[in-house]
Amino acid sequence: MALASTTAPETARPRPSLAGLAFPITIFAVLAALPAIAAFTGEGYLIKLAIRVMIFAIAAVSLDLIVGFGALVSFGHAAFIGLGAYAVGILAASGIGDGFFALAAAIAVSALFAAVTGAICLRTKGVYFIMITLAFGQMAFFTASSLAPYGGDDGLTIASRNTVLGFRLFDNERAFYFIVLAALLGTYALCRALVASRFGRVLRGARENPVRMATLGYDIFRFQLAAYVIAGVLAGVSGFFLANATEFVSPAYMSWQRSGELIVMVILGGVGTLHGAIVGTAAYLLTEEWLSGYTEHWKVIFGPVLVLIVVFARGGLLGLLARIGGGSRG
Repeated sequence: MALASTTAPETARPRPSLAGLAFPITIFAVLAALPAIAAFTGEGYLIKLAIRVMIFAIAAVSLDLIVGFGALVSFGHAAFIGLGAYAVGILAASGIGDGFFALAAAIAVSALFAAVTGAICLRTKGVYFIMITLAFGQMAFFTASSLAPYGGDDGLTIASRNTVLGFRLFDNERAFYFIVLAALLGTYALCRALVASRFGRVLRGARENPVRMATLGYDIFRFQLAAYVIAGVLAGVSGFFLANATEFVSPAYMSWQRSGELIVMVILGGVGTLHGAIVGTAAYLLTEEWLSGYTEHWKVIFGPVLVLIVVFARGGLLGLLARIGGGSRG
């Protein structure tokens, strides 16, 4: 069957409207202005908090790519964060502190792990896919815990952040902030471009009706594996920045609890929106920061709130805002 008969002409592709881009543009504009706001108010801790939000937002956006558009609910996504972080930590312990080399290593390790595990996980569907991703995530967690030369359960302290072409650019908190912001913007733009492309349409088609897509001649497995590897690589980049931000790596980065938190961030913001993952990450981490100041058992308070949002605010926070404003999620 000819491809032209099954897909819309190139000129007929829907273009993102200005209204649909308004909210994402606002999000990145606020993030770009935050250092100036922090300097004006004298609240320096805002920079560190925003860096943490953006780092986890990179991982959350990558997870939303496969969950929201491929219906591939991974409960081991945090493993890629840990792999990216350990690539930085192990190289630093070996005396290699070049940022480009560490980033390349983080990408390579994450891509390899995603390709191998994805090729196995994608042979399953539904709850079986969830459980096998959880199993691989826990395998990575226990492997990191057994690395005695690199701290084992206690984790590994990194002596200093990576250099960039020999310059200690990451040591400048504002410069590091904008580098992480650029990485988040690049992640969002890449994922949005993928979703709007033929690749994204096939991925969504496989989510809705895999039998029909296979009948049309598409190799669903290859498309899903490619999406899984891309998501894993982006989460590995998140781990690279996390290791540099904290100057510490730990097996806890790749625990199933962290994977669960990433899923919560995506659901909280709005599944299948991409920028909703950024909103959900900010809402989750800012709520954690606020409630933890009152009690160490803050999750007991946050849990019921999340349940109420899932039950009464379908589409997450973006869905709630859309209904209040009478607009769309974008």
